[in-house]
Amino acid sequence: MCTAVSFTTADHYFGRTLDLSYSYGETIAITPRNYPFHFRRMGTIDQHYAIIGMAIVRDGYPLYYDAANEKGLAIAGLNFPGNAVYFPETEGKDNVSPFELIPWILGQCATVAEVRQRLERIHLVNIPFSGAMPLAPLHWMIADASGAITLEQTADGLKIYDNPAGVLTNNPPFDYQMFNLNNYINLTPELPVNRFCPQLPLRPYCLGMGGIGLPGDLSSASRFVRAAFTRLNSVCGCSEPKSVSQFFHILGSVHQTRGCAKTEDGYEITVYTSCCNTTKGIYYYTTYQNQQITAVQLSHENLNANTVITYPLITETQILRQN
Repeated sequence: MCTAVSFTTADHYFGRTLDLSYSYGETIAITPRNYPFHFRRMGTIDQHYAIIGMAIVRDGYPLYYDAANEKGLAIAGLNFPGNAVYFPETEGKDNVSPFELIPWILGQCATVAEVRQRLERIHLVNIPFSGAMPLAPLHWMIADASGAITLEQTADGLKIYDNPAGVLTNNPPFDYQMFNLNNYINLTPELPVNRFCPQLPLRPYCLGMGGIGLPGDLSSASRFVRAAFTRLNSVCGCSEPKSVSQFFHILGSVHQTRGCAKTEDGYEITVYTSCCNTTKGIYYYTTYQNQQITAVQLSHENLNANTVITYPLITETQILRQN
């Protein structure tokens, strides 16, 4: 399970948590402008915008979990089991496999407005990367400094939602997640007032009581509420260190700790947390074992190259000793 957030101070920031009980060998992947993207039904794009993000690289191909391009547009794909549906290809549409969606969009679109136009033709088809790598059931958040949208393809077809919360988790579908926020209409960062009964001398006895009722469990519906409340009430300075620190604090509100969510093969943890300054093309990350923030900058590479550039994650604990 995962959580994604879009957040703007002086610059636009976009990132996510990846919550799993295992790792696929993720790496920071930079796809330069001249890397040829071969699409299964849409031909080859030899030149495109440069892309940076988290991916697994198979046969030289970057399978992105989340990424941003050099124009400031970002996407994250999150697990959507039981709801995501991919169809056979159809004539007259852009038949794109879900594993191709991120490079298809980021390679050609500079803004969310351009994405909306391209999505009018998109058709997510049931074509896996390989026999050994079946398609994951996903939905996506796509964002730039102007705002965010959510993309879902279910049995009812393709749906595009405005996303004013700037948050995405997993199930249930996005429209329910937004409606569910109505149940938390009384939450406030302020001290609450006594609405229980004016005749009783009730008063707050500590800070934070305006947030009583904010769900603290690890379910995706509860994480959506908690991340949305934290993001939308966030107060942050505009410098890069303050913005990055605040972004990691927002996603820190939904971190998974080993032992709290048991799976069939272990315990779900936050494998990594990312924060990309999409304005400047800087990709920051932490891992479960290494909470020190590490950065990889898009502009420091040769963006006119034709092969994928990778940086392995620094996963071992980093401790700064002061004495």
